[in-house]
Amino acid sequence: MIPILIALSVSSNSPTIQKPDMSWWREARFGLFIHWGLYAIPAGKWGDKTHYGEWIMDSANIPIPTYETFVSQFNPVNFNADEWVSIAKNAGMRYIVITTKHHDGFALFDSKHSDYDVMATPFKRDIMLEIADASRRQGLVPCWYHSIMDWHHPDYLPRRAWETRSAEGADFDRYVSYLKGQVEELLTNYGEVGVMWFDGEWENTWLPKYGADLLQHCRKLSPKTIVNNRVSQVRVGMEDAIGNSALQQVVGDFGTPEQHIPATGLPGQDWETCMTIGDHWGYNAYETNWKSSTILIRNLIDIVSKGGNYLLNVGPRQDGTFPPECIERLRDIGMWMKVNSEAIYGTNASPFESLPWGRCTAKSQGNESTLFLHVFDWPQDGRLVVPGLANDVATARILGGASTRVQRVESNLIIELPHSPLHEAATVIELVIDGEPIVYGTPKIASPGTDFVTSIPVSIAASSEKLDIRFTLDGTYPTAASAQYKGPISIHADCTLKVAAFEGDKRVSDIAEKRFKNVQPWPAIREQLDLRQGLSLRIYTGNWNQLPDFESLTPMVTTTTSHISYKDEAPEEFVGRVYEGYLRLEQSALVEFALTSDDGSRLWIDGRLVVDNDGLHSIVTKVGRVPVERGLHKIRVEWFNKTGAAVLELTMSIDGQPHKQVPASSLLQ
Repeated sequence: MIPILIALSVSSNSPTIQKPDMSWWREARFGLFIHWGLYAIPAGKWGDKTHYGEWIMDSANIPIPTYETFVSQFNPVNFNADEWVSIAKNAGMRYIVITTKHHDGFALFDSKHSDYDVMATPFKRDIMLEIADASRRQGLVPCWYHSIMDWHHPDYLPRRAWETRSAEGADFDRYVSYLKGQVEELLTNYGEVGVMWFDGEWENTWLPKYGADLLQHCRKLSPKTIVNNRVSQVRVGMEDAIGNSALQQVVGDFGTPEQHIPATGLPGQDWETCMTIGDHWGYNAYETNWKSSTILIRNLIDIVSKGGNYLLNVGPRQDGTFPPECIERLRDIGMWMKVNSEAIYGTNASPFESLPWGRCTAKSQGNESTLFLHVFDWPQDGRLVVPGLANDVATARILGGASTRVQRVESNLIIELPHSPLHEAATVIELVIDGEPIVYGTPKIASPGTDFVTSIPVSIAASSEKLDIRFTLDGTYPTAASAQYKGPISIHADCTLKVAAFEGDKRVSDIAEKRFKNVQPWPAIREQLDLRQGLSLRIYTGNWNQLPDFESLTPMVTTTTSHISYKDEAPEEFVGRVYEGYLRLEQSALVEFALTSDDGSRLWIDGRLVVDNDGLHSIVTKVGRVPVERGLHKIRVEWFNKTGAAVLELTMSIDGQPHKQVPASSLLQ
């Protein structure tokens, strides 16, 4: 494993891709990830080192002929697909994602496009066929992981740094045809597949056009199959589905945060955290750092309370059995799920911003809603405080236990609990309430910043649509007679904005406030300059890990350009660029600049560093805000790319308006 509103057309020239129905996947919430292949044979050990996993071929620099000897050793005689699926089902999992082929190129299914598959082993059984059949027999959804990267195929590029094979004669397009052929087998030979879970897409050879085409290929073969965001290199991180104009497209049906849980989830998009039980994805016989059952159960709850799915990984052993540590933990999760699964399946994110004692998941059913309160920290006095819940409670009960009493104390609910929890990981209380949840949370004030030149737009959000927001601009506390917020407001002078939520005439939230300040803009250049359209562009070559001192270097090319951006399907490597000239602004304003790059970049305005996005990294966007006067301002952008994908774009936003690429008409030299 290495290093998301998604159903968009992949480019202006491509037909619209219809997003598949995600309802079963959102209902499921919990799935089993399986990493299994030839790497289970060395089991994490090569030489005197024992820290390897599924990347052992690359990490230990194992030559292809040596690695191929594992094929004759792969004979998992204890493999039983029904047993695997039964373990997953008993754990409360609803779908299984298994490696059909990992980065080492070895396939666990019978592929007509390759002899490097399970049929070449002594085992000679199509593992995908058995997993698919066993899953359907037991009511789980079979899903496939498939690697785009392939260290074994002669046409896959780039070569590993440690390889002795020449790249001469390799044809990457021929490899792509092979990849698509195997994907077609996976989507047509095994019945309906729930998810195609791609990985290994980050190398510079996997151009955006390949990702867009592979997604189309999957849609045509199996329109109901969900495809993750790693089908294409064109994504912003493993989890973020928010595209920008430098990328021009976002792809896939859900985001894939890996080994972590986003602090606030990924609101507005589908996502799934994939995570190991120990430290490794593939089997490592020396693993000792196993997560406890309590941590795994709480991870599941945390993820679902933020609107995501949990894909929990097991790396089976060479003989085809799960490690006993994994079996034990999945059994523990299953025991908890037998009592509490209704608080997981088909639930949505919590209406509470946070809870001091645990998490909440929610469901809506007609005129009622159900809140599932997952209590991690049991109250010693037997009184659980649910802060700011306005709704009347119809019923309250402990899942797996008895009904319980609820009383209201001002804006809080107090739930009476027994002296000890039913489960050390989490005891769940079910509250059935009238209507949609109304939470008396503090309103949120959103603005592009706090400083402005002429004006600044401000938005306010309540914790519930059922509440009114009242606000003041003179520093006084809002009352029921204060101005009612009905949409974004524009602030033109120094002030302190104070806001509160009201239910009728009653204030039901704390006060939120923000101070706004009118600032003096950086002065424009006063002298008269004889300028022409475009910027000076100097291009350098070099092997850097961070931006060099370009002034001490000699450029290979000096030219003129009309825009500050770089994107190429065959990106240059070991290259640097310096854009320099003037930016003409038509109005005095607070300007937010967003600098997106892979690798490092920096932006200067009037000789001052505004955005520092330096260093080796994938696509990263950083922003900086400056108050500037109408007229001319010096601008300089530096950028470098070492290897792999190469992206550069500068956009700007005037007084909080949507970001746009810096127009060519505003760039002068």
